[in-house]
Amino acid sequence: MLQRKSAPVLLTLTAAGLLGATLAGCSMGSGLALSTNKIQGYAISQDALAQIRPGQSQELVATVLGSPQTMNAFNEGSAWYYVQTKVNETAFGLTTVQDRTVLAIYFDKNKRVADKAVYSAKDGKVFTIEGRKTPSYGEDKTFVQSLIDSI
Repeated sequence: MLQRKSAPVLLTLTAAGLLGATLAGCSMGSGLALSTNKIQGYAISQDALAQIRPGQSQELVATVLGSPQTMNAFNEGSAWYYVQTKVNETAFGLTTVQDRTVLAIYFDKNKRVADKAVYSAKDGKVFTIEGRKTPSYGEDKTFVQSLIDSI
């Protein structure tokens, strides 16, 4: 009778040990990506930035950099803005903004490049960023999918 009662206890202890070992392996996180750094929006490359020079047309800028994320028309000129946001995303889907950089291309009244500038939070330039999000299909993974992919 003593052996019959000890079998469930042994099974419970074995299950608890396996669960503990599994959780300990998860907490080490050596191969498990608990958070990732991502770039959202336009990835500003120095090569593309170097290709933009004063006097170039808006069409050429669109060919090199693509369509701007937002445009601003003021006085006789206009400006195109490309926004790069570096975010940290946890395995649970929480996102925090780490850095935001804005590439501004200024055009004259003839729609030619007049100037270009790169702004960050350190520059103190205020830009209103739209808070709505566009869903991106194929990249959204659940916590379980991230676990499986990391194996």
